[in-house]
Amino acid sequence: MDEERETLQRIVSTLMNKNDEIHNFIDMLNHTISNVQVNSSNAISELDEEFDGLYSVLHEMKGSMANTIQQEEARKIQALQDQLSQCSHALESSEELLELAVQSLDIKNPVELLEAARQIKDSVTVASAFRLSLKPKVSDSMTHMMVDFALEKRMLQAVKFLPVPKAPEIDVAACLVADNCITISWRMPEEDSRIDHFVLEYRKTNFDGLPRLKGEQHWELVDYIKATQYTLSGLKFDTKYMNLRVQACNKAVAGDYSDPVTLETKAFVFSLDSSSSHLNLKVEDTYVEWDPTGGKGQEKIKGKENKNRSNAASPKRSTNSPRASARGGRDRFAGESYTVLGDTAVESGQHYWEVRAQKDCKSYSVGVTYRNPGKFDQLGKTNSSWCIHINNWLQTTFSAKHNNKAKTLDIPVPDRIGVYCDFDGGQLSFYNASSKALLHTFRTKFTQPLLPGFMIWCGGLTVSTGLQVPSAVKTLQKSENGLGGSTSSLNNIA
Repeated sequence: MDEERETLQRIVSTLMNKNDEIHNFIDMLNHTISNVQVNSSNAISELDEEFDGLYSVLHEMKGSMANTIQQEEARKIQALQDQLSQCSHALESSEELLELAVQSLDIKNPVELLEAARQIKDSVTVASAFRLSLKPKVSDSMTHMMVDFALEKRMLQAVKFLPVPKAPEIDVAACLVADNCITISWRMPEEDSRIDHFVLEYRKTNFDGLPRLKGEQHWELVDYIKATQYTLSGLKFDTKYMNLRVQACNKAVAGDYSDPVTLETKAFVFSLDSSSSHLNLKVEDTYVEWDPTGGKGQEKIKGKENKNRSNAASPKRSTNSPRASARGGRDRFAGESYTVLGDTAVESGQHYWEVRAQKDCKSYSVGVTYRNPGKFDQLGKTNSSWCIHINNWLQTTFSAKHNNKAKTLDIPVPDRIGVYCDFDGGQLSFYNASSKALLHTFRTKFTQPLLPGFMIWCGGLTVSTGLQVPSAVKTLQKSENGLGGSTSSLNNIA
């Protein structure tokens, strides 16, 4: 009976997952249909714009060329009119000389006839009619102003839709997720010299299947990528996965997106638990600050709040989530245990986070502890907590602490401290977060879930979570684990 029930439960779970996938695919198909309609309308609008632009260019060309013809016409007519005017003036002068010569033929006196003939001869010599060219200065031909668009017509008739770049193919094997960076590589299915650039889009998600349309974050865009590889850096991995897709663009049009890929980006994310922190600590998400007045006046307010809450029905609290189970209803830290814990427990795997202290911070500790420490317990002073401690009061001391025993660390205190926790491997290491130099390593067998822990007096701490284990730390861990007994100086404090 139980077997059949379990089988049915598995079937129900499989059917629910499949139905969810089909619903997601239906949403995608409807979205695609809508996009086809919108994009078709946009394509027609762009086609109208292109042809209107072509008509405009042709109209401008026609006007310009017609104007050139009219200017040539005016130039030729002006030249011919000038020549016509010169001819009319020369003809008038020639007719006057002709009339004078005819009249001179009637002179009887030889002397007078000789003088008249000499004068007429001199006038003929300088007459414009004999210097005038009787050939038109310009021709009446306008053939040099003719056009032949036969070639252009054939070119226009050969115009087709622009070749759309094909969708790139993402090379998943060459993609790398490390150091809170994602390097993505892709290639074109075939050589295309007209590709101008690529567009990369990415978004965070908690689903490892096909990208969903509902309930997802918007795509972030990186434009004008010239190479076929790009590295997204400075990311915070506060979701399990990242969807990525790429499209190729030529000078005029963008192609289809590549098939999206989903890369795992899981990292340890937690906030500081203000519900159980010491009253002298001001806690906001991943920042904690010493507040010397925090305990004064607040105890009375808290007392009133607790009294009011005791008279009201308390809501049911779910303890299924790691954060809820990590908080668990702990008492506030008190006395000199100026402590705040993370709200999410480490129960397995390898995790990494970083801490930056303010420059004026007098004293602080960074480490881990088992769940439910005593309200007066201090990090490193119990057998269930491990930490490194920095004391900047009067002179700086730097030490590693566990079970109320300390080991002095004769190295400079870094600006940022990286914490690496390998729960299954029983290892807690502290690093210079900038140089990735190893500061100290505790080795033990963790028997309970661990909570990040922080103690501070005078000053503030900023915690960075959602970080992956840096490659340099992984390399150092492999090297250190390979050394075996030679790292005994970094082992647990006896």
